[in-house]
This record gives sequence, structure tokens and C-alpha cells, in this order.
Amino acid sequence: MRRPPRPDPPPDADDAALFREAIGPVRPLAHTPDTVPAAPKPLPEPRQQQDDEREALLQSQRNPFAHAELALGDALEYLKDGHPPRLLRRLKRGQYAVQDEIDLHRMNASQAEEAVRGFLAESRRARRLSVRIVHGKGLRSAGDAPVLKNLVDRVLRQRADVLAFASARPQHGGTGAVLVLLLP
Repeated sequence: MRRPPRPDPPPDADDAALFREAIGPVRPLAHTPDTVPAAPKPLPEPRQQQDDEREALLQSQRNPFAHAELALGDALEYLKDGHPPRLLRRLKRGQYAVQDEIDLHRMNASQAEEAVRGFLAESRRARRLSVRIVHGKGLRSAGDAPVLKNLVDRVLRQRADVLAFASARPQHGGTGAVLVLLLP
């Protein structure tokens, strides 16, 4: 069985005197009350920077690619990489039955964007994979570019669930509407 070590004997007077001599003169510390130091103040929040970052993110989501805006009469066309071109040809010929449609006339850009996103999400949930979006030709748009048409083109290109889209045939809206195929 092991015994606990014995405590060191207290220093004798000679050792204490040697220690004080080696240290030299000392001055006692002033007594301070037993208070807990105050918690550090929180760092300031860079609210303007946070607002700027949030706005930059929204703008990058709205316009991530610098592609040329469409002009009046331009046809929309897109096919997701890795899919056969005949899919787009069949879509342009109107060989897919339109299962639902939305009309964006009389909406501003933000209303139209929200409506298109909601319409596409609901169409996928309901397994309606061939839809038409009527955006108009932009004849009354301010400036030279059709606002809603460009918005629809941009939104559709950003979505991972869009397989292909193309402007409708003339009897179904022509360049004022777009046919969309969604991934199942």
C-alpha cells in the first residue's frame, strides 16, 4: 500500500530572509473590491453591409447571366444540356398537349415573376409537365424590350426543373407565349 507523500516542511526563517533579499523591496497591491468585470460590449452590427449583401444576392438571382435582352418578335428557345434536339423540335411543332396555362397580362414584373414561379411549382406537383405561359409580345412595354417576355426567359433558364421551352406556334400565341416542358 502506498502512502501519501509528506508535505514539505515550512521554510525556516533563514530561507524566507534569503528570498526577500533576492526579491528586493516590494509594494503591496491596493485592495480592490470583489466585483466581476463588466461583460464586453457586443461588436456593432454592420447593418448597411448586410442590406447591401442581401440586395446583391437578390440581383444575382434575378439576373445571373448577362445575356442579350430579347427584342419584339424574337422567339424564345431553350433545351437543357444532354437532351436530344428532337425534343425541342417536337415542342416547337406543338406536338405536346398543353396541360395548363397562365396569362401574365396586366401584371408588373415582380407579380409576374412570383406568379410564374408558383405556377411552375404547382404544375410539377400536379404532374402537369407541358404548360404554356402567355407573357404577351411587349408592345406596350416601356423602352425597346418586352419586359415580361425577358423576365419569363430568364426565370425559365434559371430553373433546374425546366427541360425545354420554345415560343408557341402562331395560332397558339406565337412570340407572345411560350410552351414549357418540365422534368417529371
